[in-house]
Amino acid sequence: MKTFQPKFFSIFKNYSKKKLVNDVVAGVIVAIIALPLSIALAIASGVGPERGLYTAIFAGFTIALLGGSNVNISGPTAAFATMVAGIVATEGIEGLAIATVLAGIMLVLFGVFRLGSLIKYIPYTITTGFTSGIAVTIVIGQLKDLFGITYKAGTNPIEAPEKIAALFENISTFNYQSFLVGAVALAILIAWPKISKKIPGSLVVVLIGALAVGLLPIGVNTIGDLYSISSSFPTPSVPTVTMEKIIHLIPSAFTIALLASIESLLSCVVSDGMINDRHNSNTELIAQGAGNIVSALFGGIPATGAIARTAANVKNGGRSPVSGMVHAVVLLLVLLVLMPYASFIPMPVIAAILIMVAYNMSEWRKFVKICKSAPVSDIIILVATFVLTVVFDLVVAIAAGLILTAFIFLKKSADSSQVREWDNTGYAGRKKEIPYGVVVYEINGPMFFATTDKYLNFPIHKDTRIMIVRMAGVPSMDSSAESSIENLCSFCKHHGVELIFSHVNPQPMELFRKYGIIDEIGKDRFCDNIDDAIEMASTLLKMEEIPTVEEVK
Repeated sequence: MKTFQPKFFSIFKNYSKKKLVNDVVAGVIVAIIALPLSIALAIASGVGPERGLYTAIFAGFTIALLGGSNVNISGPTAAFATMVAGIVATEGIEGLAIATVLAGIMLVLFGVFRLGSLIKYIPYTITTGFTSGIAVTIVIGQLKDLFGITYKAGTNPIEAPEKIAALFENISTFNYQSFLVGAVALAILIAWPKISKKIPGSLVVVLIGALAVGLLPIGVNTIGDLYSISSSFPTPSVPTVTMEKIIHLIPSAFTIALLASIESLLSCVVSDGMINDRHNSNTELIAQGAGNIVSALFGGIPATGAIARTAANVKNGGRSPVSGMVHAVVLLLVLLVLMPYASFIPMPVIAAILIMVAYNMSEWRKFVKICKSAPVSDIIILVATFVLTVVFDLVVAIAAGLILTAFIFLKKSADSSQVREWDNTGYAGRKKEIPYGVVVYEINGPMFFATTDKYLNFPIHKDTRIMIVRMAGVPSMDSSAESSIENLCSFCKHHGVELIFSHVNPQPMELFRKYGIIDEIGKDRFCDNIDDAIEMASTLLKMEEIPTVEEVK
């Protein structure tokens, strides 16, 4: 599979009018779904509502055009909201643009260097932990608008604990009308799927909320009260870049790139299962990178594959990148014609939409299932990633989760590595008669730095003349383990014991060759199986006139 092979340019061989109609219909429906979500997610990210549409339009179109999936829909997602809000609060819009461009460059490099397949090495427990953590932080961030709370001047909480503290400090400003509007909107969102699955509930509550606030004497904040909305076509703008800013924003950019990689490829995997297709992960990463660069230049925020919108695309007949491009074009028309009306949308309704989004992305059922059924080590990783995401941020959570996973994996691997001595009847049901003066040790499991203490010193008995080391169960080894084998060779040589290896697998054998162990003890001392090794040992014993088992008996 080629590194860069956009799906769009391969669809025309069998593309028909019927497929075009299906793609257009699906694109329009997805645009209707994406409209309120893009606005809500932009507000949750601390930027103007139109920037969410910029993202869905420019990133969505670019990624659909260049992507490695036929049906993936990209745009702003809830996974980025809290992190982007933190960047905007500390670095401003220009800092976010620089971080997004850097993240786009990283994503392109991920794809060029074929790192798409490496995303699968991020454990399920970590992705579940930080996804659930992000959902909780989104809910915490929306409580202010849901309750209609007003912060004191100068209060600008960024992290979740700070937001909770600010809520309690300003609880006296609670607005029951705001809470009532938000609660009704949330109730409609919960009940609406039972009424209709064709029309998105988020669009319904936006329309109802805007009409209610406009026609009734309800005192709640609307988008127009807090933001000035632009409906003009955005012009590209290049942020002022300095080396100091780049260095400062690299950690944030890497987090955006990593999260975009995970989310987009997860979305591709889900959609592949729905349409029995196969995406090109490296092409998708390059497209995600290009989409994020374009989004930043046109005033958008970070984008990635949106699983819910992708699933809606597939369910409504979308089967090619054309549907994703149509979705972007429809949103552009909405931006130019209808965007001013977004100023009437109540903030509690936006909060209700985002709380519902957080609930849907929380994966709480998977979270509970892991806590009930998984090993304690997996639960520790899950909970640690979740707590760190909520208390600190995604960078700390993912880094700590990966480090913790690595240590636990090393511990498990080390525990699984064993060294056992055969007796005269063999080992594990292998009936082998071992000559007197010969000792057989079997190593099972990977040999690496954490297990070297297990085979530093094999015990040598008083009458031992030959040692056979069986390595059929060793799939791999590192240089630390190889150093221990060198020490074993020296140890045996010092004690006058012949050393024979049995069934050494390709990777360890290649390491033996590179380090000169084969030349040191002789190629003939490496046998294909234990029978050949025992036969060689018997031959050596006869040559050295060492008594056999029968003679001892």
